Amino acid sequence: MKRERNRPGRTAAALPSADTDQAFSGLITAHYGVEVEVRFTTGKRRMVKVKRNSGHVVGDDVQIAGEVLQRQPRRTELRRRDAGGGVHLVAANLDVLGIVVALNSTDGFIDRAIVAARVAELQPFIVVNKCDLDDTTPLLDKLQQIYADSVPVFAISAKGQTGLEPLLTFLNEGHRGVFVGSSGVGKSSLLNALCPETDLKVGRVNDFNGLGRHTTTVSTLHSLSGGGELVDTPGFRDFGLVDILTDELVNHFPGFEQHDGISCRFRNCRHRSEPGCAIISLVEQGEISADRYAVYLELLTEVEKDQDKARSRDWQN
Repeated sequence: MKRERNRPGRTAAALPSADTDQAFSGLITAHYGVEVEVRFTTGKRRMVKVKRNSGHVVGDDVQIAGEVLQRQPRRTELRRRDAGGGVHLVAANLDVLGIVVALNSTDGFIDRAIVAARVAELQPFIVVNKCDLDDTTPLLDKLQQIYADSVPVFAISAKGQTGLEPLLTFLNEGHRGVFVGSSGVGKSSLLNALCPETDLKVGRVNDFNGLGRHTTTVSTLHSLSGGGELVDTPGFRDFGLVDILTDELVNHFPGFEQHDGISCRFRNCRHRSEPGCAIISLVEQGEISADRYAVYLELLTEVEKDQDKARSRDWQN
């Protein structure tokens, strides 16, 4: 989806003032906790104060009159759950979700992120970074074998500036996307390679545990010179699912969609132990690996527990 850009030669209006009651349309391009940066349709920018827990995120379309900021309805929103059970809104009005992985990436991160993206009506894709390292070759082969038939997989080296052209071509179609990934996979290095003017700080990976430091501390939105936009977010080591229903997991788990032509006996089959389950049959035949099926069952148990907790809360209220 292409987004309108300022036309050359167009006269920009004055920067909207905090002293006027006239409403101006804008986009939140950075969030600093108690204030946000808003980019207006004229291209001008202004900092606006907000409450710390206002719920605003990068990507929100807003209307501003003076110091009053009003959020407009969102097309899409991406949420995740952390290890402590807290729910975080990552960004709003996205089209695509880039899942950045490298050696020492967290197990289960990719599948959770793909499911979350599909439920949020975003197109997921995988970026395997640090492909200049020999140790990354087995990881790339494994991920291509598992996911290449489900989502686009890009093999790149942000540091070596290799493999970026296909990824840029994809993003330049006008997508607004966000990269997610465990700390240390090179998200900031990747964004620097795709959008050099950002000049984001890049941290070292800990030699002891292989985990990276969170070099990004605030969320920011950046425009690519060839079209499209990217949101840079603080890194996180987990991507728990939020309010995902079991039928959504069944429909969106990567790999199962390749077998759409095969139907289970029951329409609401969860592929756990139901008789006449086509997925279980494919696992027994070796068409779906036992490892992938085990990952699915782990996520299914997680989703079922979350649904039970939600029902319990509803009953108590």
